[in-house]
Amino acid sequence: MSKRKRTSKIDKWIKEGRGSGRGSDYKPWLHTQDVASLGRSTRLKGIKTGRQHEFLSDLERNYFYITEYSDFIIDIREQYPLLPLEETIVIADELGIKHPTDPKTGEPIVMTTDFLLTLDRGQGVFEVARTIKMKDELLKERVLEKFEIEREYWLRRNIDWGIVTEKEIPKTMARNISYIHDHYDIRDFDTFSEMSGQYIEDLAMALLQRLLNTEASIRTVTSSFDNEVHLPLGSGLTLFYHMLAQKIIKVNILEPINIEQPVVIDSINEMKLKQVRYG
Repeated sequence: MSKRKRTSKIDKWIKEGRGSGRGSDYKPWLHTQDVASLGRSTRLKGIKTGRQHEFLSDLERNYFYITEYSDFIIDIREQYPLLPLEETIVIADELGIKHPTDPKTGEPIVMTTDFLLTLDRGQGVFEVARTIKMKDELLKERVLEKFEIEREYWLRRNIDWGIVTEKEIPKTMARNISYIHDHYDIRDFDTFSEMSGQYIEDLAMALLQRLLNTEASIRTVTSSFDNEVHLPLGSGLTLFYHMLAQKIIKVNILEPINIEQPVVIDSINEMKLKQVRYG
């Protein structure tokens, strides 16, 4: 009976399209409600994909922010299944490793890789697989055994696989991106939703000039800006975060973004500034 239940669940998820598709059409194999996560599960709408992403830990979420900000990563598929199940079972047998099982039924489960990323560095599109794990977890023999199965699975597909720990995920950078992530599309905010693209571009240019010509804090500049152009309080800060999210302006993303301090702008992308009107 338990075997029929397992098979029917896996078949059901495959029929639902889990683990298939690309970009906005991809469906993660695991959803936050499917797993009792040790960390805090999170769902976030992606900028690159336009779909809801499913993360089972804070570390996965932070890594997602880094991949979202990268200019080279063009697609992000999380909770990617290692299918068919029979292949990982054979790999585990060949390696002399016990295949992961459902603790309730004892039946083999479908293994997953945390991220399958599609990259384009200008010399052709390729994929890499990345597993996210706290460094201390790598001291556990059973964790390493499961990784051996995963590594061999991707090796047979000629796809680079690697482990990413918290040491490779800059926490400050991830936190900064979390502040600006939801500001990528300025029209998601009521104040800007009905504005013409040209007017938004003019506002962005005006705010940028103020930020460049002052020693005042970001909060002071944006609050004064709201008063001057008769926008609801907080609109200037929204526009500032939008320019960061769109990379119209670049700051040192590895240092905390503190709105109580003046901003140090490293560069301005005038081409992207002009594209604001079409956003």
